[in-house]
Amino acid sequence: MGARLASRPVVRSRLVLIWLPVVLWAAVIFAFSAIPSLGTGLGTWDTVLRKCAHVTEYAILGALLLRALGRELPAFVAGVAYAATDELHQHFVAGRHASPIDVAIDAAGVAIGLVAWRRLAER
Repeated sequence: MGARLASRPVVRSRLVLIWLPVVLWAAVIFAFSAIPSLGTGLGTWDTVLRKCAHVTEYAILGALLLRALGRELPAFVAGVAYAATDELHQHFVAGRHASPIDVAIDAAGVAIGLVAWRRLAER
């Protein structure tokens, strides 16, 4: 019984170490999505830069989710689900709109993050 009680704080701290980065990164994505009208006025470059940002932020989320969940499919599903809710959130932000294309771009980012995390873990 003593060993069982001693392991609870270790389990809790491990859960915090694994899930805190996921929650914090999701909060960063949410905060960026809450900014109205993110345009830079750079025309086509503005679009390219924003879509690259989508891929990058969701690649990081995908890697963090895989680190936390340990399996690709649940990590991918969770990342895409978050992307969909993020687009729904943007629907209610002035100057922003929800886009299924952005969810697809985010899904590609999640997949890239999963592959990158697996490759780093193999080293």
